[in-house]
Amino acid sequence: MAAVAPHAPAEPAARPRPRPRADRQPRVARGIVWIALIGALLAGVVFMNVVVLRMNIRLDHLGRDRARLRAENAELGSTLSSALAAARIQAQARKDLGVVPADPSETVYVDLRP
Repeated sequence: MAAVAPHAPAEPAARPRPRPRADRQPRVARGIVWIALIGALLAGVVFMNVVVLRMNIRLDHLGRDRARLRAENAELGSTLSSALAAARIQAQARKDLGVVPADPSETVYVDLRP
């Protein structure tokens, strides 16, 4: 008969030794640099948004001032137009200075031709 050898326990599989990570420190440093870079970019975006918001507010105020000045100019133009109206000037001249229109029959023309 054949002899059966007792079952011997299998040797555990050899695990590879972990390699020492010589680049551990620079890898962490790169992560910190990336975080700082992204933080700086985000701060720049926020800064630009604040600047644009301030410019928009200023443009809004300037637009309001422009509309107000145009309305004032229109009002002053209307006032000037009514002040220069011929009928109003004639009425004021009659009232204040006693000026009356000249009679066309009394008008004399001088001929300056040689």
